[in-house]
Amino acid sequence: MLRIIKERLRQKYRTQDYPRRMPVLPARYRGLPHIERVTCGSCRACHTACPTGALTPADGIQGGPPALDMGLCTFCGACHAACPQKAITFTGEHRMASFTREGLIITPGLSPAPPPAAPEKFSLFRKSLRLRQVSAGGCNACEADCNVLTTLVFDLGRFGIDFVASPRHADGLLITGPIPENMRQALVDTLTATPEPRVVIAVGACAISGGLFRSSPLCRTGVQSLFPADLFVPGCPPNPWTILDALLSLQGRNRTRVSG
Repeated sequence: MLRIIKERLRQKYRTQDYPRRMPVLPARYRGLPHIERVTCGSCRACHTACPTGALTPADGIQGGPPALDMGLCTFCGACHAACPQKAITFTGEHRMASFTREGLIITPGLSPAPPPAAPEKFSLFRKSLRLRQVSAGGCNACEADCNVLTTLVFDLGRFGIDFVASPRHADGLLITGPIPENMRQALVDTLTATPEPRVVIAVGACAISGGLFRSSPLCRTGVQSLFPADLFVPGCPPNPWTILDALLSLQGRNRTRVSG
C-alpha cells in the first residue's frame, strides 16, 4: 500500500484541465484545414492526389482553389504535398465538429467561423449524457480514440458523459465505421431500441460519408443514408480531443474556434 501511495505522489495529477486549458498537440498533428485564395488556373494536382474526392470546385471562384469537405477528408495531407503553391494547409486546431453536414465544408480564404450554439433540444443532456458506441465495420481507430476518453488523462466521466452497454440505457448513439451491409439492420435496430429524445453522433470520415469505402456497393455513404445525424466529428480517425470537444459542445459548454 505504501508503494502505491508513493507512486501516486510521484505521478501527481494527470487529468488535463480541459476545456479551460487547451491541449498541447504534436507538431505533426493535422487539424482544421485552411485554404488560401490563390490562382490555380488549370492545375488539378490536389484533386488528383485526394483519395476520397474531398476537394470540389468552390462556388463563385473561377480558376481558384477548391473547397474541402472535412466529412470526406482523411487528413492524409496528400493535397498539401501535391499543391505547387501549398494553398491547402492543416492547422493545429483540434476543434472541428459541426452540428450540420454543411458546417464541415472549408471554403478558400475564409477564417473558420465560431461554431453555432448547441440546439436547444439537447439541453436535456447538459449534465448527464449516456452513449451507446456502435462500431459499424470500423477499423478500430475511431473506436480506440473514443475508448481512450475514459482514461484518467481525459476522464470523460467528470463531465457526466459515459458509454453504456445497452441502447435502452442510452441517450443516444455514437457511430463509427463505414456501415457495411451486414451491419445495416443491426444499426437500425440499435437506434430503434434507444429511447427518445435521443442524439446521433457520427464520428470519423467513414461514419460521416463512407470515407475510403464510399464507392463500395457493400457500404453506406454515411449514417445519414439511414437516418439523420445530429453531430459530425471529422477525422480519420479524429483526435481524442476533437471527440471530447464535440461531446462538450453538445452539452452547451462554451468554446471558441481559432485558426492557426
